[in-house]
Amino acid sequence: MAPFTTSDSLPDIPRKVGAWLLYRSRLLSELADQFLQFWRCLLSPPSLGNPAIRAVLLKQVYFTGLEAWKIIVLVALILGTVIVSQVVGLVGGGNGSLTGKVLVWVVLRELAPLLTAMIVIARSGTAIAAELGSMKINGEIATLELMGIAPERYLILPRILGVASSVCLLTAYFVLTAFIGGFLIVSVGRHIPYDQFLQGIIASLGLREVVVLAVKSLGFGLAIPLICCQAGMSVGTSATEIPQAATRAVINSLFAVFLLDGLITYLASLLSAS
Repeated sequence: MAPFTTSDSLPDIPRKVGAWLLYRSRLLSELADQFLQFWRCLLSPPSLGNPAIRAVLLKQVYFTGLEAWKIIVLVALILGTVIVSQVVGLVGGGNGSLTGKVLVWVVLRELAPLLTAMIVIARSGTAIAAELGSMKINGEIATLELMGIAPERYLILPRILGVASSVCLLTAYFVLTAFIGGFLIVSVGRHIPYDQFLQGIIASLGLREVVVLAVKSLGFGLAIPLICCQAGMSVGTSATEIPQAATRAVINSLFAVFLLDGLITYLASLLSAS
C-alpha cells in the first residue's frame, strides 16, 4: 500500500468547502424566509390579539425572562464586583470616575449583551429547538396544519417575540446590577466616592452607547429564536435528531451572536469616527 501523503486529501477540500457553503446558504435562506413569515404573521390578524397566541407568548416570556433573571443578576453582580475591584486595585479607591468609565466601556458596550445572550441560548435556545423537534416527530405540527392553524403563527411568532423582549429586559437588568451591585459591594471596603463614580458613568455614557446596547440586545434577541426555531422545525422523523437539532441551535446561535456583535461594534465605530 502506498504511503499516505498530504496530496491524497486535497481533492476532499473543495468538496468539504462546497458542502459547508451550501449548508450555510441554505440555512440563511431558511432563516430569511422564516423572518419574513414572522413579520407577515405579526402584521396580519390574528396575531397577538388571539388568546392562544398570547398565552404561548406569556409562557415564553415567563420561561426566558422571569425564570432567568436570578442567573442574570448573580452573574452581573459577580462581574461588576470583579471589574470594580480590579480597577480600584490598579488606580486606587480615590479615582471613582475611571471606575465608572471602565464599567460603561466593558460591561455596557460588550459583556452585558453578550453574556445575556449566551445565558438565554443555554437555557431557552436548546429548549425551543428540542420542544419544536419533539412536536414535529410526534405529529403535533402536522395536526395543527390539518386543523388549519399555521405553525409559524401559533408556534414561531410568540417564541420570537417572547425571547426578543426577554433578552432586551435581561440585558437592562444585567447593566443595572453590574453597575449598582458592583459599586456597593466594593465601596464597603474601599470607600469609592459616589459622586466621582456617577460622574464617570455620565461622562462616558452617551446616546451612542445606549443605541448600540439597544441594537445589540434586539439583534441578539431576534437571531436566537429564529435560529433555534429553524433547528427544531428541521427535525425529520427520528428521535435522535432532537439532540442534534439542539446542538445546531446552540452552535449557530453563538456564531450569529458573535458575528452580529463584531459587525455592530465595527459599524458603530465607523459612524462615530465620521
